[in-house]
Amino acid sequence: MTLATAPRAQARLQDRLLPDGVPIARDQALALLRRELGGVQAWVQHAFESRETHGLGAARRLGERMDQVMLAILDYGGAMVPPMPGAARLDFALVATGGYGRGVLAPHSDIDLLFLTQREPGARTRRLIEFILYLLWDLGLKVGHATRSAQDCLTEGCKDVTILTALVDARFLGGDAEAYAHFAESFTRHRLESGIAPFLAAKRAERAARHARYGESPFLVEPHVKEGRGGLRDLQTLYWLARYAFGVQKMPELVGPDSPGGGLLSAHEARAIRRAWDFLWTLRFHLHYVTGRAEERLTFDLQPVIAARMGYTRHGAQDGSERLMKHLFLTARDVVRFTRVLEPAIERAALGPPATRREGDEGLAALGLAFADGKLVAAPPDRDFSREPILMLRIVKAARDRCLDIHPLAVRALIRHARQAERLRGDPEANRLFLDLMMGKGAAKWMRLLNEAGFLGRFIPEWQRITGLMQFDTYHVFTVDEHTIEAIGVLQQIESGALAEVAPVASELAGQLQSRRALYVAALLHDIAKGRGGDHSEIGARLAQEICPRLGMSAEETETVSWLVLHHLLVSQTAFKRDIEDPKTILDIADQVQSPERLRLLLVLTVADMRAVGPRVWNAWKATLLREVYWRVSEVLAGGMTVPERDVRVARAKEAAVASLPAFTQAEAEHFLSLGYPGYWLSFDAETHARHASMIRDAEATRAPLTVRTRVLPERGVTEVTVYCTDHPGLFSKISGALAVAGASIVDARIHTLTNGMALDTFWVQDSSDDAFDAPHRLARLSVLIEQSLSGRLQLDAEIRKVRREPARLAAVTVPPRVVFDNFASNTHTVIEVNGRDRPGLLHDVTAAISEQGLQIASAHITTYGVRAVDVFYVKDVFGLKIENERKLAPLREALLDALTPPEMPGGGGVSVLMREVASQA
Repeated sequence: MTLATAPRAQARLQDRLLPDGVPIARDQALALLRRELGGVQAWVQHAFESRETHGLGAARRLGERMDQVMLAILDYGGAMVPPMPGAARLDFALVATGGYGRGVLAPHSDIDLLFLTQREPGARTRRLIEFILYLLWDLGLKVGHATRSAQDCLTEGCKDVTILTALVDARFLGGDAEAYAHFAESFTRHRLESGIAPFLAAKRAERAARHARYGESPFLVEPHVKEGRGGLRDLQTLYWLARYAFGVQKMPELVGPDSPGGGLLSAHEARAIRRAWDFLWTLRFHLHYVTGRAEERLTFDLQPVIAARMGYTRHGAQDGSERLMKHLFLTARDVVRFTRVLEPAIERAALGPPATRREGDEGLAALGLAFADGKLVAAPPDRDFSREPILMLRIVKAARDRCLDIHPLAVRALIRHARQAERLRGDPEANRLFLDLMMGKGAAKWMRLLNEAGFLGRFIPEWQRITGLMQFDTYHVFTVDEHTIEAIGVLQQIESGALAEVAPVASELAGQLQSRRALYVAALLHDIAKGRGGDHSEIGARLAQEICPRLGMSAEETETVSWLVLHHLLVSQTAFKRDIEDPKTILDIADQVQSPERLRLLLVLTVADMRAVGPRVWNAWKATLLREVYWRVSEVLAGGMTVPERDVRVARAKEAAVASLPAFTQAEAEHFLSLGYPGYWLSFDAETHARHASMIRDAEATRAPLTVRTRVLPERGVTEVTVYCTDHPGLFSKISGALAVAGASIVDARIHTLTNGMALDTFWVQDSSDDAFDAPHRLARLSVLIEQSLSGRLQLDAEIRKVRREPARLAAVTVPPRVVFDNFASNTHTVIEVNGRDRPGLLHDVTAAISEQGLQIASAHITTYGVRAVDVFYVKDVFGLKIENERKLAPLREALLDALTPPEMPGGGGVSVLMREVASQA
């Protein structure tokens, strides 16, 4: 069916509802209308999915066909509730408002209706309105409705901006045309008399609240297409402002010198707005069709599906979903730009130019800047951004230094002429201004402005590759460019002392740095190579060697930046994935760092990078580990630790332990000292040794087969769980399974077998919010579950399956299982690193597989990145040796790959051939 046949379709529908002018029974009408609505939806969906039309066209088709249905229902209702003889057929106007008033509907949109009367509705009018509404509800439509007079509309609209906005979109459907004409005249008079100022202020407040709820950034990786910043609602807000101010129906009416406002939009901008409208509507239609509901959030599970439906395929290193999301983020950035350009222009044109006064001091004049309405502009008449692109950086710096606003017209010019930034590459003044902005007060704010305006991608061409680039995982909250700007903002917080409580060492070291410029440029470039394929650290280090000279940095600074980019993950990976009690771990990182200054730079950059990932990534436990790594490596660089000192350190640890046991007899102290192997004494401080000694003495005195002690460490954000019992194969697996059932997440573990055959295992756990596991009743249950697990009374597999699973939206994020063996990271242990999808009981399954292969686990280091678990184990065989024979490693790899595969995956506990191949190649 085409649009040309639509009027005939309406006539046919009315003929079927009113054959020979006589209404059919309500049940028959309801069945007929349901078929009609189903046909309308199917027709529009077919046209959309066959790409006969895009989103905006489909929304208009759906709106037009809904008009026909509504008019047929209006006529049918009028016949079913007839007027008194001689009375008017209808004494109200049926008016579409909201999105329906604009003539566009999504498949599962609400239908907003206004029953507009000229007088108090009579009994027949009330019955008719009620009949129509009940019919619509029985059809399964979501209807927003109101019955008001024209005066009521204005009165309520003045009280509630939502009502006022709906009236802006009001459109006559049928009924009393005179009533609607009276309303339209009254509303136009109200608009002109009240002016745009109150409406604009209300819409700005509404938008601010909406952004606070759905996301201040347009670059969130699971964006709300309708309500988020840069989404459909922001575009609609511009439309409402233009319509309220000038009465225009479409944005192209603002193009040209004769248009309202004198040409607020260029033809290019109007086309760009149209493209953004169409893209966002297309995305919204796909969301509704895929989910079967009014879903507006583009979650991880929907992104691959919709990318495929829209024809996005893999291109180079980017898959289809990443390409879709980049298109969306660039569109959102365009919407942000339109808002910056058009909204102040509408305001200025509607309110009329205020008393404009241009003045400036000699300093501003020398920069080519001036004031307009108390805000910064390029000095008229002959200074502008297109001829002097350096003014774009000068005006931003002047705004920062003088705490002034940039005039909306200047922001508009900055956006329109951002392309001219290409002429500034390598310019000494531009480099100086840019670096000053990046390292000065409020850097994130100004860098975000330059990024949204498009300046950054033109000034640093490599930046364009990461603009709007999404990483398809649940770890990163922002796109790469937004994460980078966040990291620069965190650096400033560290320097200012704002993070002294959560990152005290980094805050202290920030004031000691000699290479501040290199640190900031490294933060700018640390992820510059993402999305190119390969190791982004290595590629980024090479790019830094090209970019830094263009920014005017010296050879020494360039080398430092390149090194920092190359190693920006070194400290975090060591802290979270290696045994920092192993001297070789610390010596290896010291060999790479070599310089105390580089170590300071690396720690501060690591903290900034981690805190910029998202609000839940940083916690006290991670801060503790990073701090420990820093101090231990710093000690090595100062000449304070070498491998031969291991025996000396063990002796000192024993001396400190004895000193902390004043209540012990000499025999008791000597007995305790005889229990631990060297690794045990180097793993804990004297205070912990003293607690262990007391626990062991109590257990031996009472002959307790199992002792469980818990200790909350709020300053570290973890709870320490210590288990003392007879050692046996699979012990770690059973304890970790019990912890999973209790809802505790293990973040680190130390496993020690004592000389008396007992196991002294220590686990550090957190709750689901990455905080200490501290509720008393939960701690008590945790101890009980450990006892039940070790005694065999707890069916671990069954209980683990009952633990809450992850949200379905995360299921689309794939994490191929991967197993890596490293016999070089430790002198005494084989290091096993396993990567897989996190789930309740994963650690239980993995450690069970290790134990079944006859291996002993000495320590475990557990890290999660969104849904990805990265677990590292230090292991030995039954003879206390490394596992270096490939014939022993091969079955171990197979067992671990089986353990990493979710049980619900087809094929039972095994992985597919493809997954095994990927994992083994990795």
